[in-house]
Amino acid sequence: MMSMSKADSSSSTSNLAEELARLEEIVRKLEADDVELDAALALFEEGVARLRAARERLATAELKVQAVLEEAGGDIRLTDIDA
Repeated sequence: MMSMSKADSSSSTSNLAEELARLEEIVRKLEADDVELDAALALFEEGVARLRAARERLATAELKVQAVLEEAGGDIRLTDIDA
């Protein structure tokens, strides 16, 4: 049985929230008129890396949710949450 403590869950959530906040900050900086090319490239690279990490974290979370539902004997109906 997979078990996640409340501390693990809130830590993971806050880390994802922090990642998303940093991604928003990067976008705002890239949209600014006064950003230099070197700084823009560095921000872009950081943004891509953070986005990739966030997607991986979300995919892992989705797999954990599916496993918990299967263990609980629940029927799984997958829906696209982006819709």
